[in-house]
Amino acid sequence: MTDVEIEITAELVGDLVRDQHPDLADRPIRLGARGWDNQLWRLGDDLAVRLPWATGSADALLRKEFTWLPALAPRLPLPIPVPQRFGEPSGRFPRPWLVTTWVPGTPADRAPLTRTSDAAASLATFLMALHRPAPGDAPAGRNRGGPLADHAVQFAAGLTAATERELIHDPDAVRAVWEDAVTAPAWTGPALWLHADLHPANVLTADGGLCGVVDFGDLCAGDPAYDLAAGWLLLPDHAAGHFFAAYQPTPDTATLRRARGWAMARALGGILIGDAGVHGHPGGKSTWGPPAHAALRRLTTTQR
Repeated sequence: MTDVEIEITAELVGDLVRDQHPDLADRPIRLGARGWDNQLWRLGDDLAVRLPWATGSADALLRKEFTWLPALAPRLPLPIPVPQRFGEPSGRFPRPWLVTTWVPGTPADRAPLTRTSDAAASLATFLMALHRPAPGDAPAGRNRGGPLADHAVQFAAGLTAATERELIHDPDAVRAVWEDAVTAPAWTGPALWLHADLHPANVLTADGGLCGVVDFGDLCAGDPAYDLAAGWLLLPDHAAGHFFAAYQPTPDTATLRRARGWAMARALGGILIGDAGVHGHPGGKSTWGPPAHAALRRLTTTQR
């Protein structure tokens, strides 16, 4: 995490919009959300201002979204935040920022998906539309969408930390899922477009169903197994089977094994971040813990 040197307020956001996009300056401004990398401020009813605030990498991620999302959005069957305007660094705020469309809904770490079949079908349809071969100049992932073994050191450290804090009760079962996944044959198909950050805080729900997907900062090209891990991370109990049946072409056994490994790594990370949030540590988010524990339970019981 980096030091937050500038306090982001409604007044600052209003000044930035007035300076660079004065035709939007008469819209009311209110806080929408504070995410991991960015803050989101509502700009009227249908737009939002997205500003980096806590991580040094966020600037490049915003530029990536501005470059790629307008072309990808039309083919996706769920609403996503589509960049409309770019904000240049300035004396008021020395980092880039975006004006995007606003996607209504409640993050799934606060309002979980409950409509099993509908949610599984919606997620599968969305990923089928996204998972197309990416062009050669598509962005590379930040250790996402590549070989699972590249994540081994981080996974081992996370498992040790979670075990020492007594956050998991059967580390051998966790390790077994990971070791099976690491030994699965690698992806040999084309590099596909990936969202690459499908955890509960990045999908939106309404009435128990999936109504939107947000935060494409980790958009990249690679192995679809990384996104397919969402079958265990996002969906209700016993929904993963519905999801993998709906996703076409049906993932082969090796891809499912890799997806389980990625899901376990993401669940373990969510458990640690959730625990940090409970204790008020920087970077902690208490709402991430419960869905991560639920995903770990599904994975260690091979629940489909």
